[in-house]
Amino acid sequence: MAFLKKKKPLAEETVGVASVDTAEVGTAADVEEVMKKYDRESNTRIWTGMPKMVIRYLMAAFSVYCLAMTLLFRGIAEIPLTLFLGFIIIIGYLNYPASKKNVKENHLPWYDVVIMIVGSVPFFYFAANAEKILLTDYTVISKSPIMLAMAVVAILALMELCRRSVGIPILCVVAALLIYALVNVRFGKVMYDLFYTVSGVMGTPIATCQKYIVIFIIFGAFLERTGISNFFINLANCVAGASAGGPAKVAVISSALCGMVSGSSVGNTVTTGSVTIPMMKRTGYKGEFAGAVEAAASTGGQIMPPIMGAAAFLMAEYTGIPYAKIALLAVLPAVLYFTGIYIAVHLEAKKLGLRGLNRDELPRFRELAKKIYLLAPLVILVWLVSTGARTMQSSAAIAILVTIIVGIINKDDRISLSKAVDALEAGGKGTITVAAACAMAGVVAGCIVTTGLASKLLRAIVAASAGVPILALFLTMICCIILGMGVPTTANYCIMASTCAPILMSEEIGIPMLAAHFFVFYFGIVADITPPVALAAYAGSAIAKAPPMKTALNATKLAIAAFIVPYIFALNPAMLFMNKAGDLFSVGALDVVLIVVSALIGLFGIAAALNGHLYRKINPAFRVLLIAGGLGMMIPGAVSDAIGLVVVGGIVLLQYLAAKKEGLL
Repeated sequence: MAFLKKKKPLAEETVGVASVDTAEVGTAADVEEVMKKYDRESNTRIWTGMPKMVIRYLMAAFSVYCLAMTLLFRGIAEIPLTLFLGFIIIIGYLNYPASKKNVKENHLPWYDVVIMIVGSVPFFYFAANAEKILLTDYTVISKSPIMLAMAVVAILALMELCRRSVGIPILCVVAALLIYALVNVRFGKVMYDLFYTVSGVMGTPIATCQKYIVIFIIFGAFLERTGISNFFINLANCVAGASAGGPAKVAVISSALCGMVSGSSVGNTVTTGSVTIPMMKRTGYKGEFAGAVEAAASTGGQIMPPIMGAAAFLMAEYTGIPYAKIALLAVLPAVLYFTGIYIAVHLEAKKLGLRGLNRDELPRFRELAKKIYLLAPLVILVWLVSTGARTMQSSAAIAILVTIIVGIINKDDRISLSKAVDALEAGGKGTITVAAACAMAGVVAGCIVTTGLASKLLRAIVAASAGVPILALFLTMICCIILGMGVPTTANYCIMASTCAPILMSEEIGIPMLAAHFFVFYFGIVADITPPVALAAYAGSAIAKAPPMKTALNATKLAIAAFIVPYIFALNPAMLFMNKAGDLFSVGALDVVLIVVSALIGLFGIAAALNGHLYRKINPAFRVLLIAGGLGMMIPGAVSDAIGLVVVGGIVLLQYLAAKKEGLL
């Protein structure tokens, strides 16, 4: 979020919305103030002058180092992992203070210097002696005070960095599991497993982060500097800007496209919201609704194939399913999500009698077509990965090179050496929070494995749900939303994949593997718009100058599809082109069409009920019936579909006839 400090007031930099009163549009300072209050990632140290330059180039050098290690290193996996974590400790404490209340310009407290040095030493020692440590017997390490002390110091340093950069919720889970592990298992065994094996800190989450996530964060940072966000916004304006309530529909489309590659719900809300939110307010939408539309759409960008904020590539790694299939399976749920928001936006526009923008204000498609080359990095990345022509790391590296070339060609927003360093700096900073969260995800998974807690958690959820899948899904949803509060998208998925997905995949619950992974991914993502920790919604509220909680509640209503669609594909995986046994592409086309059509009708019914207007004001009884009918359409089963269709269709017809009789049509 450091880029916020560089931005001009958002009202000043918005293109094509000069008539918006600057008093009604939040500035970058407003956004920063709100995010500092709610978002740990926004609370960074203040560096100026020479120290700022040193930190800037240190971050850029770290990104270059990560690229080089990911692409070129061929030795023991523990060496790059421990070096990576050692450097994360150093740059993490250089960027994040202990408290936002004690931030002084160009000041690094002595205790942070001590933590930074002492906390990084165990990782560098491990890297220098990796072969020897890996060959040393467990009993020797578990009885060595020095080796155990290094493990304790390293884990505590990472936990403190996580507290500073990510937040308290995930740390509470980690602390509770650590205490449980230390009470039930020998201290030496716990520390050995968590630090010296791949079952803890250096488990799958951080390995995935070091190997894949970092390079995609850097790719996203470069892509942002090519002007692709403006291209997506102009394209969305061209498609939907002139329709009823056009700016809100533009926000839905552009945020879906921008969020797909940004990997950050909050970052995308700020970037595209600086343009779309003032446009929506000018059109006539209330501030809390405008901020909510942008937040909901930006959050949904993380589930938008083919990139899915890099989560598609991670899901391929976790599940062993080829990336191309993962991207294809994600299409229908994403379509339903954004269609749900689009319907809600359209109904609100009709309710308020809003019009679209004048066609004279909108960009011409002929002009946009000249910028189509901006999509080249995405096209090449998807092609390389889906065809298996290159590894994911190599594909992302090639995409970065193509991005630089595209940025040089784009004369309207040409990439320069300074912008390249900015991208590398942003990549380094963006990696800190993700790495800290992934390290904690490894500790969570390690504690569960070491204590055998997985079977106990499974038994507890099965007992609490009485073996009923939908109740188990509901309990898992609550866990995902809580664990996902304030956690970056990619780290979020790593946590969910390590903790929640295996429970759903158990024989007792019986959810197919891919459906389970998609389920936990969706509900980890919606934490960004679900109160009380709705970071994307709070960012939108700051730009719209609207109450944060009202904006968050509106965003939750708009994204209602994200709370329903996962249950559909978990209970009836036909939406993911698979049968209940998890066999891919084993369902008929008719089954897929029927479930999508019924889900769309159901979404329409629920959106209309939540909006309260359909041709005319809907009375409370009809609103309740619409919700019931909509849910009936979305629950798998011919009987529920038939009942839902009759209810939703009947109320729509009655509303239409009543409005016509009253002369409203």
